[in-house]
Amino acid sequence: MIESFAPIYDKNCRVLILGSCPSVQSLAKGEYYGNRQNRFWRVMFRLLGEEYSDDYSVKTGMLLRHGVALWDTIGSCARQGSLDSAIKDVRPNDVAALIRGGGVRCVALNGGKAKAVFRQKVDADVVFLPSTSPANARMDFETLFSVWQKTLSPYLY
Repeated sequence: MIESFAPIYDKNCRVLILGSCPSVQSLAKGEYYGNRQNRFWRVMFRLLGEEYSDDYSVKTGMLLRHGVALWDTIGSCARQGSLDSAIKDVRPNDVAALIRGGGVRCVALNGGKAKAVFRQKVDADVVFLPSTSPANARMDFETLFSVWQKTLSPYLY
């Protein structure tokens, strides 16, 4: 069984980005989006106007400074490898409880599996974003960034 990480969250967050569950590389590093081929961190640094850093504490600090929380839709599951298509026996995270009473105005679902698993009623807008995963090879970085920017900008600034 794979267990998701604790959320990166505080009561000042306006946006909550939800992935599916950590990849094998992310689990080994103990970091969200730990696969260097995943474009999540490059998208977020550029979207938030910050200089890129590989330092995980810089990454997570940047998110919180800009009111962005990060978690997964899946609390635990069974999976061989890192592909979302291999996920079985899903136990979802209680996203509604996490954001209750906070300032989250938008829940953004990063990829198809996050969208498929998320079935909770929340007091926030719910938006779907194309996956930053390297498995989403049909979308180049500039197109991916453009979609993320257009969708999240109203909630970030």
